[in-house]
Amino acid sequence: MRMSDIITQEILKMLSESEENTAEIQRNEFAGIMGCAPSQINYVLSSRFTPEHGYIIESRRGGGGYIKIRRVMLKQSSALMHIINSIGDRIDALSTRIVLENCLELGLINRDTARLMAAAVGEKVMQEIPPVLKDTVRAAILKQMLLTQI
Repeated sequence: MRMSDIITQEILKMLSESEENTAEIQRNEFAGIMGCAPSQINYVLSSRFTPEHGYIIESRRGGGGYIKIRRVMLKQSSALMHIINSIGDRIDALSTRIVLENCLELGLINRDTARLMAAAVGEKVMQEIPPVLKDTVRAAILKQMLLTQI
């Protein structure tokens, strides 16, 4: 498992254990606990805990500084439309996995649906498509499949 996945899992665990759907960390201290560089924490926060994924990040700099990650609870249809609109015209395989994991984590889709969607946009399906078009086709298929869940 990659370090970014481990960091993500730890933050998700903190969020699920919180009654307020909030996790508060001090970046340097958290990086020390996770055994990584503080920049890896920044990378995970900026790529996996974005508003498009259903999170709001607040930070305060300085000696007592912190980073607060809050999971936003939206109605299913609003959340799915927000996610669909955030996908844009192209999406790579890693971002697709993150979108599906977030949808699953938020209860927007079930595990079987997530597996079906992942299979439909997976590399085996995309292998015959010219590389320059793969991410565009993947985005179109994923968005249409997510629309069926509204």
